[in-house]
Amino acid sequence: MKSAFFRICIGLITAQLLPSGAFAQQDFSKVTIKVTKVGGTVYLLEGMGGNIGVSAGEDGIVIVDDQFAPLAPKIKDALKTISDKPLKFLINTHFHGDHAGGNAEFGKEANIIAHENVRKRLNEPGGSAKPAPKEALPVITFNDRTTVHINGEEIRAVHIPHAHTDGDSVIVFPQANVVHMGDVFVTYGFPFVDTSSGGSVSGMISGVEKVLSMIPADAKIIPGHGPLSTTADMRKFVDMMKETRGLVADALKQGKTVQQMKDTKLLEKYQDLGKGFIKTDAWIEVLEKDITGR
Repeated sequence: MKSAFFRICIGLITAQLLPSGAFAQQDFSKVTIKVTKVGGTVYLLEGMGGNIGVSAGEDGIVIVDDQFAPLAPKIKDALKTISDKPLKFLINTHFHGDHAGGNAEFGKEANIIAHENVRKRLNEPGGSAKPAPKEALPVITFNDRTTVHINGEEIRAVHIPHAHTDGDSVIVFPQANVVHMGDVFVTYGFPFVDTSSGGSVSGMISGVEKVLSMIPADAKIIPGHGPLSTTADMRKFVDMMKETRGLVADALKQGKTVQQMKDTKLLEKYQDLGKGFIKTDAWIEVLEKDITGR
């Protein structure tokens, strides 16, 4: 059985996919959308939820993710401060509601692009969540990668298998030298790996390493959550995942139980990361399941 922690996490994510009533306890009226120029045609929008990437140019606007549904009007107002051109495309990095919650609103005017598993999970979320409305579903899907040629950019969406979920994509803006990582890379501490939706630590490690091999060392990185980052930040992140996974793997070879790993503070070196959303004990559980395949 999943730990109580992970039942809570999945419950939160499920709630993010529900209609507006699920947001009753959150006061979106106090949220402000911060706009930052990143490079070339690319901007970063920060509000509540996952970071939004924007490409704005003579051909129109492309956004990457759209946070929560109630924030759509504020996001639209923020886009108007960047460009008066129409919104042409919305690219989802994955299906979670803090990244794709505004799909139904933005899907009325833009073509939604995402990995095929994003459409599948939005259409059939399971559990207590209802299928997303037609307007919220991607109308263009891909399996491995796709490219949008707009604003002098070749915006590339590249699938990262079984990382944060089974439908993750990173979005590369080659001309601007910017990459939006979705939740394959975050800065809040240990990452949340949605194993119930096909995610895995191993996939996240290989995914980040794949992206690092694809992009210049001076590329600007938009994480799924957190401030603008660098490739050095991503290397530190993947090194942490590899080292903590190795520590748990060695402990398992020595016959130690998960509880013993927690009691002996196996990951004490990374205790500061455990102060974030994902606690250290929960991260040990995720690593153990990733190693044993249970």
